[in-house]
Amino acid sequence: MYINLTMDKLKQGGFDVIGSIVIFNKINENKSKQIKIAKSLFNLNKNLKTILLKTNKISGRYRLPKYKYLAGIKNTETLHKENKCSFKLDVAKCYFTPRLGSERLRIVKQVKKNELVLVMFSGVGVYPILISKNSKAKEIYAIEINPVAYKYAQENIMLNKAFNIKLFKGDVKTVLPKIKLKFDRIVMPAPKNAENYLNLIKTKIKKNTVIHFYDFCNEKDFPQESINKIKKHFKNIKILNNVKCGNVSPYNYRICIDFKLK
Repeated sequence: MYINLTMDKLKQGGFDVIGSIVIFNKINENKSKQIKIAKSLFNLNKNLKTILLKTNKISGRYRLPKYKYLAGIKNTETLHKENKCSFKLDVAKCYFTPRLGSERLRIVKQVKKNELVLVMFSGVGVYPILISKNSKAKEIYAIEINPVAYKYAQENIMLNKAFNIKLFKGDVKTVLPKIKLKFDRIVMPAPKNAENYLNLIKTKIKKNTVIHFYDFCNEKDFPQESINKIKKHFKNIKILNNVKCGNVSPYNYRICIDFKLK
């Protein structure tokens, strides 16, 4: 019974698997049933070690989700593999979602030979490392404010031997003005407030720079609401693509607008 239930929830996106950790987003059962469902997952996958439940609480400066322990080893650090790369992280101290795996690969496939790439809000280094290892980019500049995520990014760069990445710790608003370069591609994977950083990249853009702007958007407003946000800062733009990267709630999506200046 419980194995069938967990498989159904997997198909419905009821939980995420990050390395050896399973994170339930929500289980509409009582606590004892939650634990039984969680333990049944160990029978499905012997590599799983820890099962957590995501609560509704957000904590700290970096607004990280709080988790409740359900079963297995009480541990929040793991090693996650994606597209032939490995990422060490602590799910309680760093933001990471495996649900963007296909979206990250979509970006990687667009990177051309010898491009100079900027990744803002780079977390544990997932975008920069995937670009480094799966494209012929010349160099990737990555900026991350969370010191724990920055530390893991340093480890992950060494782990994956991604030596064409230049990693910076600090607020993008402070760090980016000090980087006296213009980029061929700019990735902005922080949908909650990326709009506030559009002015900042104006001096970092070449004639044909491609910008990947992430945002949250309701179904009825997609994609025009996000395009309008961009047009507040850039009047003449060419939209290359608009992509829904997954639901964040009913009828609300994380999206990406790919654009460049005309």
